[in-house]
Amino acid sequence: MSITITIDGKPCICESGEFLNDIAKRNGIFVPTLCSMKPILLERGCCRVCIVELVEDSRSRIVASCIYPVERECEVFTQSEKVVRERGMVLALLKLLAPDAKLIAQLAKAYHAPELDRLEPNADGGTCILCGRCVDACNLLGTSAIAAMNRGVTKEINTAYGAPAPACIGCTSCAQVCPTDAIPFTEDETTRSIWNQDFELAHCEICGELLGTIASLEHAAKITGDEPNLFCPNHQRRHLAGSFALIYRP
Repeated sequence: MSITITIDGKPCICESGEFLNDIAKRNGIFVPTLCSMKPILLERGCCRVCIVELVEDSRSRIVASCIYPVERECEVFTQSEKVVRERGMVLALLKLLAPDAKLIAQLAKAYHAPELDRLEPNADGGTCILCGRCVDACNLLGTSAIAAMNRGVTKEINTAYGAPAPACIGCTSCAQVCPTDAIPFTEDETTRSIWNQDFELAHCEICGELLGTIASLEHAAKITGDEPNLFCPNHQRRHLAGSFALIYRP
């Protein structure tokens, strides 16, 4: 069922159940977010940077736009005084949690986040805001090598006991989806190191293009039931053509 809502004074047509942030984005209205990564990962609504003010039946409240489904006509404000104040507070707290995160510092400045002098920043520094993107990406691959560990101020994303995880395949999907570059990894021509493990790299047998770690190729092959693919997309067809020529040679 189609519904017409108003976002920052602009009428927007949507379907019942659509999330506010999706509607805003489709209509060219920007709402900042850190934990959202549609359509790849599930919505968590944990960073709270995407908050907006929702007015229904003359009652106003703050909601996380990335996980709020629209079910009836309403009015939405993405930059109201209340939103700006509370979004600034959210960013101020994230800045304390991840004082070394450049993106958080930039957002805090852009949205005039207050300085919370009474609170101490994370003594260990760091850039992780505990958004959970990396965990979701790892779970999506079926490896589940990392997870949220501990609680309260000691909560962190890590492998079990910080030890090398047998399930990790060194694919760096976790690092690629991290909004604050909180997951470091290094690599040279033969080895990639991440989560306290070293992984042997595989290259295309024809052109030498990096394909990933051998563990990641084996993981993909296990899912598809095929042999590990050691050819880049550009040379996969040539390899198959050569194989067929040998099979069907008179």
